[in-house]
Amino acid sequence: MRKAVEIRNLSFVYPDGSPALEDITLDIYEGDSLAVIGPNGAGKSTLLLHFNGLLNGNSAAVRIFGREASKGNLSFIRQQVGFVFQDPQDQLFMPTAYEDVAFGPMNLGMNKEEVKERVNYALKEMGLSDAGSHSSHHLSLGQQRRLSIATVLAMSPEILILDEPNANLDHSSRRHLIEFLKKFKFTKIIATHDLEMVLETCQRVIILDNSRIVAEGLTKEVLSNKPLLTAHGLEAPLSLLHKF
Repeated sequence: MRKAVEIRNLSFVYPDGSPALEDITLDIYEGDSLAVIGPNGAGKSTLLLHFNGLLNGNSAAVRIFGREASKGNLSFIRQQVGFVFQDPQDQLFMPTAYEDVAFGPMNLGMNKEEVKERVNYALKEMGLSDAGSHSSHHLSLGQQRRLSIATVLAMSPEILILDEPNANLDHSSRRHLIEFLKKFKFTKIIATHDLEMVLETCQRVIILDNSRIVAEGLTKEVLSNKPLLTAHGLEAPLSLLHKF
């Protein structure tokens, strides 16, 4: 199976000199669904930002479908990797929801009909078909998060990255997100504290702590290891507690 993401000995240091990532080595294969979990400040968001070149640690440490995530390859990388930020306001800036979703396809040079087709598809997938004419600022937080995903979905990425996608969502919005992620069959990488969602949507898990990968494995095996989770400030999902 083809490697979607290949990371070798990635390290990154914050401007104040403190380490954010230390010696990260990881392979993510095409079609994988990987959760990145760990306590606050472990480096989860920092790691994700390397996958599409928004951050660049040591040279040639990250490859996307065999290409370095470096400045010369950013156009290719960002067509392959769709990144959904934790805060929707970092992603939504156009006057209407339709224009937010159309922005990416238009910048790829697609014609008007293809842009329209992609926007309508993405809005429908995210349950926002009636919101195209609305300003994102007038949408609920749950709708804004779904709209953020729609802006990425319209680009037809091979890899979908989501940073804390369900933070502060109500039950209905969270369930809609989970069902979408279960249906999305391409490579997906999710950083989250919601371990119940991880159980439903991800095949594999890595635990980041103190800037390093401290555990990696199949989702149920990792999340059933109560001593491991406790040692890294995590709690087992309630649905698995009866097994302990």
